[in-house]
Amino acid sequence: MENSVFRGLIKKREKMWISKPIYEGLPYFYLIVGVVTLAASMYVNHWYWPTISFVTGMFCLVAGLVVLLKRRDARMKVKRGQKS
Repeated sequence: MENSVFRGLIKKREKMWISKPIYEGLPYFYLIVGVVTLAASMYVNHWYWPTISFVTGMFCLVAGLVVLLKRRDARMKVKRGQKS
């Protein structure tokens, strides 16, 4: 009984919740937002906005790169026939 419950949960996780073009474009969106925010941090001088912009930009750049590299590695494993 428990085994069938876990299989059902795994099958539900395989469903994509957002459309494929949006899913594929998210890492590039993160990278663009990161670059724009880093560029803005050089020109903004009010209050703590340069620091906030810099931290947000770095976070977005790192997040975009991590997502791109993780997807690339997963796709390479699938191409080679390794599952996991």
